[in-house]
Amino acid sequence: MNLHQFRFVQEAVRRKLNLTETAKALFTSQPGISKAILELEEELGVDIFARHGKRLKRVTEPGQQVLKAVDIILREVANLKRIGDEYSKQDAGTLSIATTHTQARYFLPGPIAQLRLRYPKVQVVLHQGMPDQVARMLLDDVAEIGLATEALAAHPDLVTLPCYEWQHVMVVPVGHPLASVERLTLEQLAAQPLVLYQPTVTGRTRIDQAFARAELRPLVALEAIDSDIIKTYVRLGLGVGIVAESAMRADPPLNAEEGDLVARPLGHLFGSNVTRVAFKRGAYLRQFVLAFAELLSPRLTPALLERAMSGSSGTDYAL
Repeated sequence: MNLHQFRFVQEAVRRKLNLTETAKALFTSQPGISKAILELEEELGVDIFARHGKRLKRVTEPGQQVLKAVDIILREVANLKRIGDEYSKQDAGTLSIATTHTQARYFLPGPIAQLRLRYPKVQVVLHQGMPDQVARMLLDDVAEIGLATEALAAHPDLVTLPCYEWQHVMVVPVGHPLASVERLTLEQLAAQPLVLYQPTVTGRTRIDQAFARAELRPLVALEAIDSDIIKTYVRLGLGVGIVAESAMRADPPLNAEEGDLVARPLGHLFGSNVTRVAFKRGAYLRQFVLAFAELLSPRLTPALLERAMSGSSGTDYAL
């Protein structure tokens, strides 16, 4: 058995048992993949896949156990390569980050700039997506570190740690009737057309739950996946926006002549949200990855990450 066979099996499952797509992804031939998988099954003495003719139909029960072992082997091979990179290039390499638009736009610029000052030979690659896509990029080794508020903690193959806490704020144009209200109520918000994040993005679930508990059904005028779009449509008068507080910290001081926005806190209505940092379980974290995590939050020390990645119990990682 060899690593090529393991990669063929793993990629075949990722491609939903379509060997044509598997061959394209691995830049090889379909007959070559079929032969390699058959040879591995013969050596192991079990069928990894159930077949209908030459087509793969499903993963067998012993095949499920083989896949688990293959995942561990290939993960450790990737770790070996990272260890080699770590000691051959102590201060150079590529840091791939998977995150949402809001984190990339408002939270990450500072830590990334600090990392580049400390490690000028490190290239940073940002991959933006929905929270579920962030998790998938970590699991597929597209990224080494992920940052999002939703979805990450739901995956047992990810190690997730709280990074920072934040609240929502209301956003309206200067001169809007709600701009002068210091402490808003759900009823006041529900009486206005709202411009919100899409469901499952940037704490939207908490907003929906709060209105449901109060038995209120607000009118949603528009949903978007990022804060800049919400603010754009608020400026056009489409409705009252609700965004993450970090999305307003980056704005310049209010200027009525430029039609800028007024923000009002909504933590008393929707509670606090926690943005989490995630890593693939069992991954080897290079020195500059550890340094970057600590730049995201001082509490994310190398020692804490080592305990979390090793699966040590009895540690409270809550904020």
